[in-house]
Amino acid sequence: MTTPALLPLSGRRIPPLNLGPPSFPHHRATLRLSEKFILLLILSAFITLCFGAFFFLPDSSKHKRFDLGLEDVLIPHVDASKGAKNPGVFLIHGPDEHRHREEEERLRNKIRADHEKALEEAKEKLKKSREEIRAEIQTEKNKVVQEMKAKEKKPLPPVPIPNLIGINGGDPEDNDIRKKREKIKEMMKHAWDNYRIYGWGHNELRPIARKGHSTNIFGSSQMGATIVDALDTLYIMGLHDEFRDGQKWIEDNLDFSVNSEVSVFEVNIRFIGGLLAAYYLSGEEIFKIKAVQLAEKLLPAFNTPTGIPWAMVNLKSGVGRNWGWASAGSSILAEFGTLHMEFVHLSYLTGDPVYYKKVMHIRKLLQKMDRPNGLYPNYLNPRTGRWGQYHTSVGGLGDSFYEYLLKAWLMSDKTDHEARKMYDDAIEAIEKHLIKKSRGGLTFIGEWKNGHLEKKMGHLACFAGGMFALGADGSRMDKAGHYLELGAEIARTCHESYDRTALKLGPESFKFDGAVEAVAVRQAEKYYILRPEVIETYWYLWRFTHDPRYRQWGWEAALAIEKYCRVSGGFSGVKDVYSSTPTHDDVQQSFFLAETLKYLYLLFSSDDLLPLDHWVFNTEAHPLPVLHLANTTLSGNPAVR
Repeated sequence: MTTPALLPLSGRRIPPLNLGPPSFPHHRATLRLSEKFILLLILSAFITLCFGAFFFLPDSSKHKRFDLGLEDVLIPHVDASKGAKNPGVFLIHGPDEHRHREEEERLRNKIRADHEKALEEAKEKLKKSREEIRAEIQTEKNKVVQEMKAKEKKPLPPVPIPNLIGINGGDPEDNDIRKKREKIKEMMKHAWDNYRIYGWGHNELRPIARKGHSTNIFGSSQMGATIVDALDTLYIMGLHDEFRDGQKWIEDNLDFSVNSEVSVFEVNIRFIGGLLAAYYLSGEEIFKIKAVQLAEKLLPAFNTPTGIPWAMVNLKSGVGRNWGWASAGSSILAEFGTLHMEFVHLSYLTGDPVYYKKVMHIRKLLQKMDRPNGLYPNYLNPRTGRWGQYHTSVGGLGDSFYEYLLKAWLMSDKTDHEARKMYDDAIEAIEKHLIKKSRGGLTFIGEWKNGHLEKKMGHLACFAGGMFALGADGSRMDKAGHYLELGAEIARTCHESYDRTALKLGPESFKFDGAVEAVAVRQAEKYYILRPEVIETYWYLWRFTHDPRYRQWGWEAALAIEKYCRVSGGFSGVKDVYSSTPTHDDVQQSFFLAETLKYLYLLFSSDDLLPLDHWVFNTEAHPLPVLHLANTTLSGNPAVR
């Protein structure tokens, strides 16, 4: 699911800030300063900064150090005798004052020594000629470039790959179902082939204009979002020639060292998730290497006072910021809460616990915070650590946070009980305050805004039917049957939102006010942009119930997409699902290939293709294997101690 905050039709998009370097005069004569004097200015600034750091050193006796201490559990291929921490220690309290004073004195002495060393080096530098200084600067620059190249080429540690089951096949026995699956595969080829011809290397495709398309979630660079997003769909459909074309483009062209500001959330779920899935399915190392390179570029986004990441980060400078409209500079729950799956796999594959620690820190912070009525607001200020506007939604801005709590538990082979508890607590509060039944008997999920329930449900929230079904097994008080039925009720409501339109495609959001039920009222909510959430729920309900209605509903949606969204140059969203002569928006979203067509293909496949006890799908439908490791993501589990 992609939060509406980030969509081109949301009406809330703002152009990315220009964070590039300022323009300075290139003529040295205009500066009227000698290079030596400039060096002295830099030196004085450095010394001032160091002395400032000296006087404002934090009193470490007032702080406790948080340490998860689970690297040797999460990363089993690292030799515990070579520096792995004791897994029994996950919270270290400050020792006696004497040790703190010694530590502070050691730091002061180190700073003094650094000052003296820097001063001596500066004096030596100033004795040299301009040509010598230039040569040294160039040497240092060359050294940095070589180190960066060496780092990129450095092989990652060998990792014990989980037992990968069901990565191909899935042929249905029924001939009619097999034909439907082949039709979905043909639709995928139509979407891919036209992107290959008209949009290759661009992030997305404008199928009517027949040219590349992009939005600011991908920044200003051509990063081939559709290629990365579609890879695993191509692979499981057996389109291996197309898969190899995508792989070659990634090997030759995918570069993250660009001066481009991107959405951390979108790049994580589409690029890192897509690359990791392609790696696990194909075994090609290039995908793992590219995923790690990109992940390193996202880490500066976490450099906030609270550790809650910025929404946007510049891949080159590491400068981060939040969306201007997001509740006084807040970060968004569905964005910073939808990193866990990918980041745990990054730590597993690299042997580096930094990714795991980032997402576990977010979890720990959220656990300490008060929640109004047990609900998580959609906005959290990364500077103050306080909630923003009290707005709770299981649709846009909140959706995938709840999904990832459940999937963290599933991905850990059901050992991450902390994540499961957070999920259960959240779902109970949601059911109590947000889930209602309309006068016509339709179950819907409303939105909580400042103490008031808005009787409106978004297309994005329709994923929750599948989530409730997926989380039924393992629920509290033996309520598995209840949650499976709740998932079925949500699926029925979302099907009604499709069935009550002229095109049999669902609107962006729909209301339940009086006589109006499951229908969009505002013109700005009547569009369909090839979204997958309803079909996603059909697939999960099919897997858990094998009720034929879900395949029937899925086929109805596939036929509607084929009839109204297919154009000669690919597939396009439509602006009004209630108009029998729709206008196209001329965008083939990357998630159409990653999610919508993949879920349709799986819906008409047998259950042995990507079985759910071995694979967990990220929120962009990229399958990642269950890590059958005890306590992979659980801090404080008694078994670890």
